Amino acid sequence: MVVMIRREVGKRRTMKIWPGSPYPLGASYDGGGTNFALFSEVAERVELCLFDDDGTETRIDLPEREAMVWHGYLPRIVPGQRYGYRVHGPYDPANGLRGNPSKLLLDPYAKAIDGHNDWNEALFSYRFDDPDAFNDDDSAPYAMRSVVINPFFDWANDRPLRIPFHQTVIYEAHVKGMTQRNPRIPEDVRGTYSGLAHPAMIEHFKKLGVTAVELMPVHQFVHDSNLVERGLRNYWGYNTIGFFAPHNDYASFGGRGGQVQEFKSMVKALHRAGIEVILDVVYNHTAEGNHLGPTLSFKGIDNPAYYRLVNEDKQYYYDTTGTGNSLNVRHHESLRLIMDSLRYWVTEMHVDGFRFDLAAALARDFHEVNRLAAFFDLVNQDPIVSQVKLIAEPWDVGDGGYQVGGFPPLWTEWNGKYRDSVRDFWRGEPASLGEFASRFAGSSDLYEIDGRRPIASINFVTAHDGFTLNDLVSYNEKHNDANGEDNRDGESHNRSWNCGAEGPTDDSDIVGLRERQKRNFLATLLLSQGVPMIAHGDELGRTQGGNNNVYAQDNEISWIDWEDARHHDVQTVFTRQLTRLRAEHPIFRRRRFFTGAPAGDSNLPDIAWLRLDGTPMRDEDWSPEASRTVAVFLNGHGIPEADALGEAIVDDSFLTLFNPSPDEVEFSLPDPAYGQTWEVVIDTADPLLANAGTLKAQEGVRVPARAMLVLRCQY
Repeated sequence: MVVMIRREVGKRRTMKIWPGSPYPLGASYDGGGTNFALFSEVAERVELCLFDDDGTETRIDLPEREAMVWHGYLPRIVPGQRYGYRVHGPYDPANGLRGNPSKLLLDPYAKAIDGHNDWNEALFSYRFDDPDAFNDDDSAPYAMRSVVINPFFDWANDRPLRIPFHQTVIYEAHVKGMTQRNPRIPEDVRGTYSGLAHPAMIEHFKKLGVTAVELMPVHQFVHDSNLVERGLRNYWGYNTIGFFAPHNDYASFGGRGGQVQEFKSMVKALHRAGIEVILDVVYNHTAEGNHLGPTLSFKGIDNPAYYRLVNEDKQYYYDTTGTGNSLNVRHHESLRLIMDSLRYWVTEMHVDGFRFDLAAALARDFHEVNRLAAFFDLVNQDPIVSQVKLIAEPWDVGDGGYQVGGFPPLWTEWNGKYRDSVRDFWRGEPASLGEFASRFAGSSDLYEIDGRRPIASINFVTAHDGFTLNDLVSYNEKHNDANGEDNRDGESHNRSWNCGAEGPTDDSDIVGLRERQKRNFLATLLLSQGVPMIAHGDELGRTQGGNNNVYAQDNEISWIDWEDARHHDVQTVFTRQLTRLRAEHPIFRRRRFFTGAPAGDSNLPDIAWLRLDGTPMRDEDWSPEASRTVAVFLNGHGIPEADALGEAIVDDSFLTLFNPSPDEVEFSLPDPAYGQTWEVVIDTADPLLANAGTLKAQEGVRVPARAMLVLRCQY
């Protein structure tokens, strides 16, 4: 037991601190006290700073240093205690060293964080009027605080669900945006974890047929100073500062650790309903920005360990994320931080998987993106992380950063090529048929070569970044004026089509066409091979008024308008029909790629692309000059994968007729070998199937302009 000096404002007294343990990192409460452990290779001294409710700060030197970890144990320090660190070390930016004990630093392993930054010059280690001048103003009055949490929770036998990928339908959701305007949720929990777990939301997810909710960032993030100055906030959350802490803005129980219990309760409720929880995680950078950014945590603890620095001048940061810095995945401590964080969210928070933002940045051991990078090796070898869903956003903004199809076998990927191809096909772009066919069939050209299967492709048409589905068919141009950047931000090439008028219109023909186009996109998405992802609110007609970059719009522009959603009941019901069809028929969610060879006891191929006359497509029919209309036959006889009893799966066969052209066309159904009688099960021009009927082999079928029919073989 070591006797230390306890220092408070205006007085001194002694207290006892035990040596404690260097593991685990962070603040660990054991029922009698709390162990504190912080890695820093460059520190010369580390002070633990405890804060009373009135803001009084008590500083205590951590007494032990072992394997570059500073640590100590304090009896009677209990959950709810706010704390931070002051790290004494060299301040030499030219050599990448940014020690500054006047800055209160967040614990990188903090399980909860209280408050928000009050943007003041004191948060920065330099003077605004002289970037070379050292700033020793105390940042504590303006900084966030780490919080000791209660790790105990009654999970009642809950565990990650492990729903197979081929049975998964993902719903990308924003905790606040989903619930903030939902009148069925009590006002005091709207916009929170509790709101997302409310029976009204779970009922919606269940009826919609989604099996996994992919939450946009819920790691503690920072509202950028430039946004706050403009009266805006970081809405999306891609600005992480705490990789273990649930974001406190989404907690109805407060920020003194209650957010952890509330998050766990949300996961428990969703699991009880059979819905997985996937987190969108941002390990590629932090909220501390570049050399002119604030000193909030990592920068002041061990700058060269946590960040990639420019070799020629280490005061600058190597940036492949477009945010000012990149996490140093070449350093063992940064890799340990990432892996510890991932394991924590699986083992302690019970999440079912992760979507990695700008994942290509994590694969840059040196300059190039490397599928053999240390990060991938660690994930592959980890007995916990390797068993959950792993989804890559397979690009970053660095050289060679677009890596769709380039990730290792364990991974699935957001398929950006799928999004682009499907958008081009339905807006009538020439030369899009061949690419569309490949994407609809599972993108074997991207994933089969390295042994991956159709589930490697996370298919999507819209996501948080870009137009909503409603806006995709309503705007040719982005309308981002509310962001205050003179409409310069956001993607300019959206592959969108407004159907004849920019924005809202009373023209009934245009409105009807837009509704049909939305159904075309949804039907294509949910019946393609691979794993579909629906962007939140697309089934409800959500609009952002043409804003394709609502990263800073924490308001009605981005939140779902549940009152307006009542006018889109047909679209909601139609989406349910599609998810039900997909769930009931494994032909739409095969675990292996099509081969074109005969299937089962049938003489017909497992997939066949057909012309308007019902005969198989020829090579010349795929030319850019050929018609863009096409039919696809999916053979359900003997799907080459076994059921639970080891038997080959037999399903119905289906015929899908695509007409992206501006004119009505007539398809001839194929000869009786494919099927003698066909039933219409999906019609994007008649979503409620008011005029559905049965059709016979070789019968003519009129498909309206820009429409899609799905037929099921009866016998």
